[in-house]
Amino acid sequence: MTLSLSPADEAFRQEVREFLAMYLTPDIRRSGSRMTSVYADHTSQMAWQAILHAKGWAAPGWPTEYGGAGWSAVQRHIYARERVLAGAPPTSPMGINMAGPAIIGYGTPEQKEFFLPRMLNGEHFWCQGYSEPQAGSDLAALQMRADRDGDHFVCSGSKIWLTHANVANWMFCLVRTTRSERKQQGITFLLIDMTTPGIEVRPIVMNSGEWIQNQVFFDNVRVPVSNVLGSIDDGWTVAKYLLEFERGGTAYAPELRAHLDALLENLAVLRERDGNPVNPLLSARIADFAIQIEVLDALEMEILSALSVGHSTGTDASMMKILGTELQQRMTELALEAAGPVARAWQPGVSMPGGPMLGYPGPVEDYASGEPWQAIAPIRYINERAGTIYAGTNEIQRGIIAKAELGL
Repeated sequence: MTLSLSPADEAFRQEVREFLAMYLTPDIRRSGSRMTSVYADHTSQMAWQAILHAKGWAAPGWPTEYGGAGWSAVQRHIYARERVLAGAPPTSPMGINMAGPAIIGYGTPEQKEFFLPRMLNGEHFWCQGYSEPQAGSDLAALQMRADRDGDHFVCSGSKIWLTHANVANWMFCLVRTTRSERKQQGITFLLIDMTTPGIEVRPIVMNSGEWIQNQVFFDNVRVPVSNVLGSIDDGWTVAKYLLEFERGGTAYAPELRAHLDALLENLAVLRERDGNPVNPLLSARIADFAIQIEVLDALEMEILSALSVGHSTGTDASMMKILGTELQQRMTELALEAAGPVARAWQPGVSMPGGPMLGYPGPVEDYASGEPWQAIAPIRYINERAGTIYAGTNEIQRGIIAKAELGL
């Protein structure tokens, strides 16, 4: 779906372009345009969020009464596309895109007043405490205990695959507060200060050599009962609400279209430089990919419009998550094929400057010869394999659709 923009939306797009041209510094642009996954490096990400916050644009989907931009679905699409084209990094999704909407939807007035402003200004940086070593796709099987002790819960157990837990100072977490015959019952949604005694963060180094994921251990960690979001033992309700934003609150199509445009430009540069024509089979796959982006775009507009007015998206969020993440993976496959021998020469952890514990990649020029995008292509290919696993595997999403829509 190619958007037919109203004069007001055209004016908004021009405003976005002028803002990006004025405030996007070379260092931040470099970080955003050379991301190796869905996350930018923490320093650049937070520097950019501070700039957006000063403009009032840090939370595009939040209502203005909570400090959000209050943009329409079309405006969010416009910004997402222009951001990628300009090379600006995204803000971290765990806070503004996930914890924020959950607090707006289920938080007490005191929780909203305390957490939301600090989330916007970057004082609080969030991670998500859901998965456990024995509870991944079957999240309701989680076992991390939270035992009531007066005005506190005492938490013990561990969480795994926590993105950016090494730099986060707050976590939204699902814990087991009551044993029940139905495993979805007895789960509570807690907001946990990561500086609380008894919390230990251990790194998980990815195949690409980057340190983004972590396992977090809790040893009798005391969390105030006032940090419960929603009701005690009813955290599953809050978690399902949040998952609509995690699965369906992301606009994949604008970024995919921008990445495809960039790939076409890069191929044109290589063709002009080397004089070699583009493989016709690759051209056909690119054309097919462009059509699928249009289909995804239409679905996203429907879902984002529903979310913006507080409607539940039902299984649409699952459908969008399936389409979006699988197309993200196809995008990396196309880029890897287009990058050619430079990409095939890359070895994970070998040409990573500083070794695998660096935390984030260094300058991509240090990885391999060739254009920067060719060096990034294999790293993105590896990292995007996680897209069909996180936020509930795509197999789980298909099961949800089959049960809800087909009665299977």
